[in-house]
Amino acid sequence: MTKWTTRDIPNLEGRVAIVTGANSGLGLETVRALAAHGAHIVLATRNAERGQQALQLVQSEVPGANLEVASLDLASLRSVREFAAHFLATHDRLDLLFNNAGVMAIPRRETEDGFEMQFGTNHLGHFALTGLLLPLLLKTPESRVIVLTSMARTMGRIDFDNLQGTSSYSRWGAYGQSKRADLLFGYELQHRLQASGASTISVVAHPGYAKTELQTTSATLSNANIEMFFYRNFDRLIAQSAAMGTLPQLYAATAQNIFGGELVGPAGMVRGYPKIDRRARKEYNRPVAARLWDVSTKLTGVDFAELQVPSQSLSV
Repeated sequence: MTKWTTRDIPNLEGRVAIVTGANSGLGLETVRALAAHGAHIVLATRNAERGQQALQLVQSEVPGANLEVASLDLASLRSVREFAAHFLATHDRLDLLFNNAGVMAIPRRETEDGFEMQFGTNHLGHFALTGLLLPLLLKTPESRVIVLTSMARTMGRIDFDNLQGTSSYSRWGAYGQSKRADLLFGYELQHRLQASGASTISVVAHPGYAKTELQTTSATLSNANIEMFFYRNFDRLIAQSAAMGTLPQLYAATAQNIFGGELVGPAGMVRGYPKIDRRARKEYNRPVAARLWDVSTKLTGVDFAELQVPSQSLSV
């Protein structure tokens, strides 16, 4: 099997990309790779100072890198709207939207809008961002939305009676739910894009088990000493680097054999070069995905008006 790497990314000059969570981990590695191939990249970061530090780092590594930093807090619908409005006012195309940022397995907290933090940040924030940027995505020929999920999606389910974790809360259960939501959103978005005849496509990716700040931040905030022991002592044996973990979403964004609706992950169980997971379509529960779409629309107030699907087509 061919081992796809960043060397296989085509020339991206003239292409515009947004990467959420771009200042560290998978997001920063994504920026590095895109910059090296000529893309103009907007580093969408919650912390402006760290965003500038990431920009300067990449510019030092990639002379002439075409980068800008913009403030985006996915835990605030106000911030999401402000970011989208500014981007639409200052750019005339959007080729690649990487819904990359996220929080993992943290104690229960709420977003500015009262959503459970993991569901609100990982899913609802990106749902709203994608919807607000959709007009420009549709205007840009063959644009792509890349939605990052996780292996943790397999332990998550969409609990419509307790989406916000108010009646009961498990930090790993909530994380799994948010990553399940990401998967369903990516698939449902592709279904609606295809039904509308758009050239824009939606692709889902996951990094396997990659070593990033997410693990240690999760354990630190949760006072989870056993988890911290695991991360410190076994990451070097099990985890792959952030650079390797980024390959699936870069493959999803740039490979020629991507047509929409795929899930790209490592070839191995938790690590390896990117490969399309053909079995993952079985995880697409259309009635649940359609209901989640409707709930997300109501919660965020963002309506993908261009992608309305007739009600009779929602049956499976």
